[in-house]
Amino acid sequence: MGRIIQLSKNVINQIAAGEVIERPFSVVKELVENSVDAGATKVIVEVENDCRNIRVADNGSGIHPDDIMLAFSKHATSKIQTGEDLYNVKTMGFRGEALASIISISKLTCTTRTKDFDTGVKVECENSEVKYTKTGCAIGTIMEIKDLFYNIPARLKFLKSAKTEFAYISELVQSLSLVHPNIAFELRNNGKLTLKTNGQNDLAQTMKEVFSEDVNKHFREVLKTDKISNLKISGYISTPDYTRSSKKDYYMYVNSRIVKCPVFQKAVDMVYKNLIGNRYPFIVLNLELPPEDVDVNVHPTKKEVRYKNPNQIFNFIYSAVDGALTSQRKEIHSDIPYLKPLPALSSQAETPKTDSDDIFVPAGTTFSVDFEKKTEKADVLLMPRKADYKQPSLPIHTQEKFIQEHAKEEEDIIIGQYKKTYILIEREEGLEIVDQHIAEERYIYEQLKKSKNIDCQLLFISDVIEVSPSDKELLETNKDKLLKFGYDIDFMSDHEVIFRKVPQLLSKISPKEILADILEHISGDIDNIEEQILITTSCKAAVKANTYLNQFQMQEIIRNWRTCEKPFTCPHGRPISKIIEHKDIAKFFQRNK
Repeated sequence: MGRIIQLSKNVINQIAAGEVIERPFSVVKELVENSVDAGATKVIVEVENDCRNIRVADNGSGIHPDDIMLAFSKHATSKIQTGEDLYNVKTMGFRGEALASIISISKLTCTTRTKDFDTGVKVECENSEVKYTKTGCAIGTIMEIKDLFYNIPARLKFLKSAKTEFAYISELVQSLSLVHPNIAFELRNNGKLTLKTNGQNDLAQTMKEVFSEDVNKHFREVLKTDKISNLKISGYISTPDYTRSSKKDYYMYVNSRIVKCPVFQKAVDMVYKNLIGNRYPFIVLNLELPPEDVDVNVHPTKKEVRYKNPNQIFNFIYSAVDGALTSQRKEIHSDIPYLKPLPALSSQAETPKTDSDDIFVPAGTTFSVDFEKKTEKADVLLMPRKADYKQPSLPIHTQEKFIQEHAKEEEDIIIGQYKKTYILIEREEGLEIVDQHIAEERYIYEQLKKSKNIDCQLLFISDVIEVSPSDKELLETNKDKLLKFGYDIDFMSDHEVIFRKVPQLLSKISPKEILADILEHISGDIDNIEEQILITTSCKAAVKANTYLNQFQMQEIIRNWRTCEKPFTCPHGRPISKIIEHKDIAKFFQRNK
């Protein structure tokens, strides 16, 4: 082994640059975040020469001429001063490493001016050497990078194609424009404008500019504040019928910082778990919390964060997203009879389970009862539903007033049934097509999930069903859970079982068919058996496709479905309805001229 020597300043900076500057994307990120910290309201990013030439211009506060030489030194920053400041970071950057790293692997020119001076300064850097001259320029800062990685050919060799590298940059600028809608961003590639936002401080408008004009119709707004804990989350999430095949469109921010946060992601995934199956939502969410409650100094690229209280953060995000997807319903209690018997409702919902003991969601939902409309078309006897909760007494005139007001509400205009499977509805915005099976499945699932006691049907005669030893063990282990949802199973031998009871909803279905479905769904999801039992029950009980329905039956399915808290997809994640807008129909028939 040779003698120990002191490395040169340039080599030290090149080694450090390997942690901070991974690719052209990293340069753009560091420079644009500096522009944001400088209070800029307009940022222009230009990329050329296979992403090796980068120009970032802003109208921010600029750099003081007395500080310009120091700005390109290692660990020189205006954003923190003491070690304690690391636990109260309020800016995007704070380590003072970026500029020193960039000038060690590129040829950089910086032109900057503050509002206190009539002239600006121009700095030229190469091989970590800095030259300084005065110049005329506008208030703000222009950073020009030439020949990135020119002196590190090994790093240059590992870069992807120009299109791939620009795709990373484009996604970054998109992400930054979404979390800073008050800043006007422009992105150009070889002189061609690829992205432009107007900086109107309107996230919905920015999403239209970044994605498409009609994207917002698929989103629900999220806005929740906890004043006691100083927590706030805001943004938009897609409805369960607007999904992606990957998590590419998870735009997650903590205090306006782009992060990859498992706690954040897990909370969102838990809400959508039984709404979209193996698909993923589209989210744009910014979590704001006191800087001292989150550590952003975990990873060299500041991609990861660590929370002081991760359980609290998980619960807050979960409840905010879940609330945005849940329809607002009237909380009215009465003993007005139902058109169709419903299970008794519980004042407490199940607590979702997670893979980690450190993450949980508290139980608790509103106690609500939805009422069916009375209709003269019904030729069924309206029987009161005997519920297992104490019903509050309402004055007779209050009940009559509710019935009159409820009866005045307009029902959906049902055109008819298509292929004995889809219900066609005339809506103000267009033609809505509803899958009858999936719509009723969602309604039954939500009612069962809220039920404290499920009505059962005693079977005097039941087929003896043969099962494998492993299936028998699975059923035996989960006998109590099955009983909770109305399934009472007896074991005749090591390979034979019979049903003593089944949910009343399934009383006309073959026990053999029921058991086959239960085993099929729960055997592959041991940790989520209760949920799978609910899903199986609701699916089996719902009206099937290719079943003729009269007008009243269709009206009842749609009316019930409209009361669902999450009416977008069935428990398996399949979409329930599709609206074909009037403008699209008119366009096809050339009526929009």
